[in-house]
Amino acid sequence: MKSLSCIAVLSLLALTLPLAIASDPSPLQDFCVGVNTPASGVFVNGKFCKDPRIVNADDFFSSVLNRPGNLNNAVGSNVTTVNVDNLGGLNTLGISLVRIDYAPNGQNPPHTHPRATEILVVQQGTLLVGFVSSNQDGNRLFAKTLNVGDVFVFPEGLIHFQFNLGSNSSGVITIANTVFGSNPAIDPNVLARAFQMDANVVRDLQNRF
Repeated sequence: MKSLSCIAVLSLLALTLPLAIASDPSPLQDFCVGVNTPASGVFVNGKFCKDPRIVNADDFFSSVLNRPGNLNNAVGSNVTTVNVDNLGGLNTLGISLVRIDYAPNGQNPPHTHPRATEILVVQQGTLLVGFVSSNQDGNRLFAKTLNVGDVFVFPEGLIHFQFNLGSNSSGVITIANTVFGSNPAIDPNVLARAFQMDANVVRDLQNRF
């Protein structure tokens, strides 16, 4: 049984490899390095722009993806993120990057990105991935088993998941924490009708999250 890791790129527009290119509508400046204090001037895209005269190469550099994540958790995976909150040079560029590490049978539970398309590259191991289309398309499942070097795209806004096929066990992909673990909790009768199950079963699931 092996753990594995992959790289996922979240982009507001399309990406091409080996060069990943994506952007918001054309900016009015070369860059807007995000800072959290107003002393540096203009407020853009939720961040203040660092004075461009003091911007340097470190504002566009991060090494956080060099280290594997802690897999000791309920889902057996860890997402390490590079975004504007820890790499200011990404501000206004419309792109972020994550490293996902998986324990054997670990998963990245069903979730969605309402404002981004995701492209995933497997760096080690074998990964079962998939997404479900919208109600209008009949909620079709698009799933694929990926090996090292394979790439898969998850369209913007659609529910998707990843599961590590690192053992002979088929494992289970559970409902996302946002459904049964919301705060405050969703009325069990609402979920019972949506998932066609008894409300007491829903309450039991909610108590687990």
